[in-house]
Amino acid sequence: MSTSGIVYRPRRLRTTPRMRRLAAETRLHPADLVLPLFVKEGLDEPAPITSMPGQVQHTETSLRDAVADAARAGLGGVMLFGIPAERDATGTAGDDPDGILQRGIRVAREVVAKVEAETGRPGPVIMADTCLDEFTDHGHCGVLTPDGAVDNDATLERYAAMAVAQARAGAEVVAPSGMMDGQVAVIRDALDDAGFTDVSVLAYSAKYASAFYGPFRDAVDSALQGDRRTYQMDAANSREGLREADLDLAEGADMVMVKPAGTSLDVLRGVADRSDVPVAAYQVSGEYAMIEAAAAHGWIDRKGAVLESLLAIKRAGADVILTYWAVDVADWLR
Repeated sequence: MSTSGIVYRPRRLRTTPRMRRLAAETRLHPADLVLPLFVKEGLDEPAPITSMPGQVQHTETSLRDAVADAARAGLGGVMLFGIPAERDATGTAGDDPDGILQRGIRVAREVVAKVEAETGRPGPVIMADTCLDEFTDHGHCGVLTPDGAVDNDATLERYAAMAVAQARAGAEVVAPSGMMDGQVAVIRDALDDAGFTDVSVLAYSAKYASAFYGPFRDAVDSALQGDRRTYQMDAANSREGLREADLDLAEGADMVMVKPAGTSLDVLRGVADRSDVPVAAYQVSGEYAMIEAAAAHGWIDRKGAVLESLLAIKRAGADVILTYWAVDVADWLR
């Protein structure tokens, strides 16, 4: 024993940047990251999203550049959201073969193929949000009954049609985010029946009704009045999140997701511990906006806060992280 009486000195593994890197238990990699992208019909130039500094609603032309940047950064995927020029009660633009989201998917596939040919490296996986909220004139994630409630089973039919349309456009992953009961099974059956057995389903399994989604509604020009608490989960419940993930796994989900990431780390850990498929987490718009706002005022170190928040999500069990900082982080990691 040393004269100081200290037997163990864990600080020895923290002495230098080299040592800390060697001893790190959790690591980020660009291939872990997925970049959400918004493409809006009718724009002549990208439109800044005020509540999400640095993010924009893309034109189809600027979407090309954003996907190319994601590919060259080595990101694991891009998640596309479409904003149509016209909306209706059932979100018919969502499964229109020439709708804005399907056009965006085709653009992304073309860009990824080109960059892969140039670099000889895998590009990002093309993912599509499979939900009606961007396409309905009432802003809800489903079809409404005459009294204004979301009709679960009628909505499933719309999700099935959207998933098939997205697959036909070239989506490699469809991502039902509406929290309708049975959505994974219905989409899986629809994809298989249409011959898209290789298209994966990323289930938003534990998606909580959250105040942190506020800036996202600016990003998609949401028409929502009221809230989504009858179908998105209560933030008070953790066991329910695990049950939702179990149900999606039983229905054939290829990946499962927890959202929002930063306020659901306990649920994320629980889902990761029981899942035999990759687990994703979405670092949502409000999480992004808070750090950007604080950094803009000089109150926190932007890079340090971003990386620490992502490490916490990875440490809690996420294999895949959706984050608006994906390209920035990939640059920092290089």
